[in-house]
Amino acid sequence: MNAHFFNKGPYIMGILNVTPDSFFDGGLYGKARAAVEHGFRLAEEGADIIDIGGESTRPGAPPVSAQEEIDRVLPVIEGLKNCGKLISVDTRNAATMIAALAAGAGMINDVSALRHDADSLRAAAAAKVPVCLMHMQGDPQSMQKAPQYDDVVKDVFDFLNRRIAACEATGIDRSLVVADPGIGFGKTFEHNMEILRNIAQFRKLDVPILVGVSRKSVIGRITGEDDPARRAAGSVAAALWCLRQGASLFRVHDVAQTKQAFRVASALE
Repeated sequence: MNAHFFNKGPYIMGILNVTPDSFFDGGLYGKARAAVEHGFRLAEEGADIIDIGGESTRPGAPPVSAQEEIDRVLPVIEGLKNCGKLISVDTRNAATMIAALAAGAGMINDVSALRHDADSLRAAAAAKVPVCLMHMQGDPQSMQKAPQYDDVVKDVFDFLNRRIAACEATGIDRSLVVADPGIGFGKTFEHNMEILRNIAQFRKLDVPILVGVSRKSVIGRITGEDDPARRAAGSVAAALWCLRQGASLFRVHDVAQTKQAFRVASALE
């Protein structure tokens, strides 16, 4: 891989949802003060990136307006901009990207791979910050209604390859692009398992790979654990597997546990 913004790794991205309806922590950090406090906890636990989102993208979640999203995330970004960590804005709206970056964010994480908003590619190119492109079949409202692929690994790979090319064509340097195969976004359990087993294939994209599997239903299905709050160990195990397969960034709820596991794995190697 050529020189990249994320060139050492692994990097741990702590999840901070400022939403009332996210699948695991919806409502826990809906107030700005609670969200900022949790962001500092994630930083203290060792997160390299704090990923702040103001719109739930769980299956079936309704969309929110860009203005409502901005109103949710801006006070949190402003409260965390001096925490010493890279702040990422988890959004598919160009207006939110622009406002968040002006407030102190330094990364864009878009579940639509800069497709949802016609202005997103231009906004990301102008910002010259790292951007994560995620694969999602459909949108949050429809994505889990019978998703289908000819070959899920190849189809997701090809989609991400096309989106990376679109970024480069718009002036976004490849050294700023991260790819995420989108575990749980428009995929059945079998699709998710096939992608996780073949994470190494995505390294051929020649950009860092981000994996977000923390506490998701695929972990529940494997373990038989219905409560997302009790899926931490399974989530760490999945992160370790993906680390061994060459993933570079890990979007997690359990920062301290994941960091400890990575340290042990590194020492043993």
